[in-house]
Formats: sequence, structure tokens, C-alpha cells
Amino acid sequence: MPLRWLLLPLLLLAGCSKGPLADLQYIGEARSLASEWALVNEQAAEGKLTGAYVSAMHKSLRQQIRTAKAALTVPDSSYAHEMATLLATPDDAPPQVLRHHAERLKQFEDALESA
Repeated sequence: MPLRWLLLPLLLLAGCSKGPLADLQYIGEARSLASEWALVNEQAAEGKLTGAYVSAMHKSLRQQIRTAKAALTVPDSSYAHEMATLLATPDDAPPQVLRHHAERLKQFEDALESA
């Protein structure tokens, strides 16, 4: 049997996996969005962005984080709680607070990748 025929079932099995490893993409997405949110707030504080743009970005970022959190296969995990804490953060939070959330999510991401 050619090697490619053995590879197909393995790929299908990997795609069906559940649990924390399946959540890596959502953790990474939330981390990236937290960093983007910090950048938006940083530039807003410097007067480089309009209020309307900042408001629209906050709404969009929150929705994307909510979507990533809702897709988690382990909804009661530490990283899910971190995403919930991020969502509870005020729109105008200091950039360093948002970067702290991004760093926490990165720690979860790194731990899962090395497991």
C-alpha cells in the first residue's frame, strides 16, 4: 500500500482531535487580538486614531475574541478563563494590561505546544 494511503487516515484522525491541542489556534487568535487591542489603545492615547475608528475596532476585536472563546473545546480551561478576563477588560484599558493578557495567553500556547 502506498504511503499516501496511510497518510490520509492519519490526517483525518488528527483533524478530529479534541481537547487543548485543538484549542491552540483559538488561543493564538485571542493572543493576537489582545496585542492588536493594546496597539489600538496605544495609538488612540497618542491621538493618532479617530474615536469612531477606535470604537469600531474595540467592537470588532471583542467579537472576534468572543468567537474564538466560543469555539474552544475545553470551555472551562485556564485559557478560557483568561479569555473571559480579557473580555471583561474595559475598552480603554492601558496597553500594558492588554499586553499582560496577551503574554498569559502566549504562556498557555507555549505550554500546549511543548506537551
